[in-house]
Amino acid sequence: MPKQKIIKRKNNIRLIILYFLGLILAVSSALPAYIQSNFLNQFVSLEILSLFFIIANALTVFCIIAFPKLIKKLSNYFLTKIILVLHAVSLLGMVITNGPFSAFLATILFTISTNLLWINMDVLIETFSHNSATGRIRTTYFTFINLGWIISPFLSSYLMKLGDYQLPFLVAAFLAIPVFLILLYQGRNLKDKVVYSKEKIGLVIKKTWENKNLRGIFFVSLLLSLFYTTAVVYVPIYLYQNMGIDWQTLGLMFSIMLIPFLIFEIPAGIIADKYIGEKEILYLGFFILVASLFLFFYLKVTTFWIWASVLFLSRVGAALIEAMRETYFFKIVDAKDVGYINIFRTTTPLGYVIGPALAVLILKFFPLNYLFLIIALISLSGFIFVASIRDTK
Repeated sequence: MPKQKIIKRKNNIRLIILYFLGLILAVSSALPAYIQSNFLNQFVSLEILSLFFIIANALTVFCIIAFPKLIKKLSNYFLTKIILVLHAVSLLGMVITNGPFSAFLATILFTISTNLLWINMDVLIETFSHNSATGRIRTTYFTFINLGWIISPFLSSYLMKLGDYQLPFLVAAFLAIPVFLILLYQGRNLKDKVVYSKEKIGLVIKKTWENKNLRGIFFVSLLLSLFYTTAVVYVPIYLYQNMGIDWQTLGLMFSIMLIPFLIFEIPAGIIADKYIGEKEILYLGFFILVASLFLFFYLKVTTFWIWASVLFLSRVGAALIEAMRETYFFKIVDAKDVGYINIFRTTTPLGYVIGPALAVLILKFFPLNYLFLIIALISLSGFIFVASIRDTK
C-alpha cells in the first residue's frame, strides 16, 4: 500500500476516534445546557441570571484570547486533559451547590472549561484534516456532536424525573471519565505534531478584522451564537414559565427540534465541497432562521406540534449556517493558526454576553418574547456579512 494511502487511512481512524469523543463531550455539555437556566433561576431572578451569564461569558472571552499562548507553551494535548478535569469539577460543583454564590462559581468554571475544551477539539480535528474534504470532515464531526445534543434533552428530562436537577449534572461529570481514558490511550497519536504560528494575539485580531473573509465569517458565527443563546437560555424559560409546558413535553420537543443537525449538515458540507460553495447555503440558512425567530415572537398557542415544528424549522436554518460556518472557516485556516481558531471561537461566549445583556434591557420594558423579535431583526444583518465573503467555489 502506498505511503500516502497508509497516512490517509491512519488519519481517518484518528478522525473517527475524535468524532466519538465529540459525541461523548456533547452529551456531557448538553445535559446541563437546557436545564441550567431554570436551575439557576431557583436561586436568583431572571435579571440576575442574565448577569450571571454575562459575567461568565465575558471572563470566557478573556480566557479564549489568552489560550493560544498556553497551547503553544504547554501543548494542545496536555491542555485538553487539564480542561477536561476542570469541566468535570464544574459539573460536580453544580451537584453540591446550595446557594447563588457557589452556583455562580460553578457556572463560570463550566462556561470557561466547555468553551476551551471545544477549541482543543478543533485543533485536534484540524490536525488530521485536509482542505479538499473540509466540508465533509467538519460536518461529520458536528453531526456526531449534534447527535449528543439530540439525545441530551430527552435524557436530561428523564434524569430530572429520577433525581431533580442534580442527577443530569452528575451523569455529565462522569462522562468525562471515558474521554480522559481514551485521550490517555491515544496519547501517542493525538500529541501535538504541528508547529504553531508565532503571531501574537493582537496581530491576529488586526488581521482578522482586515481580512473581509475572516471578518465576515466571524460575524456570521457571532449571529449564530446569539441565536443559540436565545435558544438555550431563554426559550426553555419562556416555554416552561410563560407558556406552561412541562419538562417531559419540553424534553421530547427539544429532541425533535435538533434532528435537522443530523440530517442536513453532512449533505450541506458535501454540496459545498463539490458543487456550489458556502454562500448560497448560508443565505438559505439565514432566511429560515430569521423567519422562525419571528414565529417565536408571534406564537401564542401551546400546541405541542406547532411549537415542535417551529423549533424544528429554526434548527434547519441553524444547521445550514453552522455547517457552512465550520466548512468555510476551516478551509481558510489550518491547525497551526491556533490564534485565529481561538478568536473565531470567542463568538460563542460573546453571543452569551450580548444575548443576556439584551434580555436584561428588554425585560425592563417588555415581555420575554420581545427578545426573539429583537434577535430576528439583528439576524437580518447576516445577509450583509454573507455577501461580504468570497465563496470557495
